[in-house]
Amino acid sequence: MAEQKKQEQDLNQLLKVRREKLAELQANGKDPFKIVKYDVTHHSQEVKDKFEELEGQSVTIAGRMMSKRVMGKASFCHVQDLQGTIQSYVARDSIGEESYKDFKKLDVGDVIGIKGEVFKTKTGEISIHAAEVTLLSKSLQVLPEKFHGLTNTDTRYRQRYVDLIMNPEVKDTFVKRSKILSAIRRYLDGQGFMEVETPMLVANAGGAAARPFETHFNALDEDFKLRISLELYLKRLIVGGLERVYEIGRVFRNEGLDTRHNPEFTLMELYQAYTDYHGMMDLTENLYRFVAQEVLGTTTITYNGVEMDLGKPFERITMLDAVKKYSGVDFNEIHTLEEARAAAKEHHIEYEERHKKGDILNLFFEEYVEEHLVQPTFVMDHPIEISPLTKKKPENPEYVERFEFFMNGWEMANAYSELNDPIDQRERFAAQEEAFAQGDEEANHTDEDFLNALEVGMPPTGGIGFGIDRMCMLLTDSAAIRDVLLFPTMKSMGAAKNEANNAAQSAPAEKTVEKAIAEVKETYDFSNVEVEPLFKDMVDFETFSKSDFRAVKVKECEAVPKSKKLLKFVLDDGSGVDRVILSGIHDYYEPEFLVGKTLLAITNLPPRKMMGIDSCGMIISATHLVEGREGLNVLILDDKIPAGAKLY
Repeated sequence: MAEQKKQEQDLNQLLKVRREKLAELQANGKDPFKIVKYDVTHHSQEVKDKFEELEGQSVTIAGRMMSKRVMGKASFCHVQDLQGTIQSYVARDSIGEESYKDFKKLDVGDVIGIKGEVFKTKTGEISIHAAEVTLLSKSLQVLPEKFHGLTNTDTRYRQRYVDLIMNPEVKDTFVKRSKILSAIRRYLDGQGFMEVETPMLVANAGGAAARPFETHFNALDEDFKLRISLELYLKRLIVGGLERVYEIGRVFRNEGLDTRHNPEFTLMELYQAYTDYHGMMDLTENLYRFVAQEVLGTTTITYNGVEMDLGKPFERITMLDAVKKYSGVDFNEIHTLEEARAAAKEHHIEYEERHKKGDILNLFFEEYVEEHLVQPTFVMDHPIEISPLTKKKPENPEYVERFEFFMNGWEMANAYSELNDPIDQRERFAAQEEAFAQGDEEANHTDEDFLNALEVGMPPTGGIGFGIDRMCMLLTDSAAIRDVLLFPTMKSMGAAKNEANNAAQSAPAEKTVEKAIAEVKETYDFSNVEVEPLFKDMVDFETFSKSDFRAVKVKECEAVPKSKKLLKFVLDDGSGVDRVILSGIHDYYEPEFLVGKTLLAITNLPPRKMMGIDSCGMIISATHLVEGREGLNVLILDDKIPAGAKLY
């Protein structure tokens, strides 16, 4: 604690000194913030690449000073720009005594411009012999210490600007992401596709199974939703005769956060008239090969140590055959819902009462097949129950002409032979409305204008949606979706303060800040809360006292793949060995909120398998009912309680 306090004091002193330096510059008429432009002639890598041509020539570079070594009358510094880092030799006799004094006062992190001749030092390092050094912006913060760098992932995501400065591989990832998007556009433009833009604010968020964000538009006094897909507007354009259209844009889904999901993400959807889902497969193969070759220079990629070959023909398999191959269950032999439920029970597949035979087939697929689809694979012919916008297979109307594209066990794209029968489409919407009424919050709603467009007439069409963020993850070997999003969604720091600020800003002028803060304080009404009756069965004290209740610190927390409810906790229980516990509380908490919290757990229960993972204990929560729905609060303890503290 004393060490931490000393570090804080040292940091505060450094920050104070930087502000004093700025004040001195301003007092001497050298305010860097009054400089409005600086003429840069070259970047660092350009100077190195063209050394033979530039040696002895004068160049001007600009960037952030990342290191400085002062040695009497001459010094060295390294300047980092867009392309990398280059050394500069700064001598008093070259830049003048006054300028050299100013240079010695510069701090690591300052943005500077250097003009000078290109040369090579005795050690062979290409450098710039400075003739002029100009301070362009004073850094008032301290960059992370160079040796350890910026490694805390939460800080990296919140302060991406610092992450980009300190970690060159992060900058490389986002340069590649930009190139990936450019390559996609080049390929599609070359295939005669037209890029378009469609609304983000919509009255009816359709085209996917997802829960939307909702907002209110004051001018029209109407509720709107943020789009969850691009589909229904793009199909309207096919009706209008545009034939080949695509859109790359943000979509928004009010769902959980994990390594592959962010509530706003980049989706690309494209639609091509007069083709079907086989045409979409061919397009997908060619697109992936083109992008990999353009950005990486190869069609063989490596992700997390696993090699994937985009050069070979992609495997094509039906969902029925895939489930039979990996689970041994042949749904061709299952003809009724009862038989499907019996197979699910036998194989410990959890299903809901509303699930039909096709839904259960899909649950088998998710449980048994997905993890095996590492190499590029098209899984074709999905059950109609999970595909409300897709054409039925003429020879088997229980299934539809749809495929999902998988790599690394992930769904990378989803494609259809698009449904263009308006009567069939109305029936499908009706089925979705019924599913919504039965509790499926992700079901589609009827879109009358879209139905009207179909009645005008849409040609046979192939359509596909690509997850651009996952594509970027694979092509840049990035572990999590947040590593390919410049500014991923994060829980706000100091949420109570933000609420007070928001309340104050939206309150009428006569309200005081104190009143606004009082209004956002949470109040609890327990009048409609039901709690479970107390147990009447007595447990002898000796048995109960053997339960080992311990304070545990949450080191990591993430959603369990293929489970909507389970969170996986990695816990510090004071023993020095990480403890893993799974808990079904994802409906109530997002993983990132719980990281760093102190919770209560029973630690001496025997391990039990949940989704194939050993769960070693139980996180303690409090439950209650409100209007028939379960409410839950995980017990969060005071952070002052150390990991492993025993509760009596």
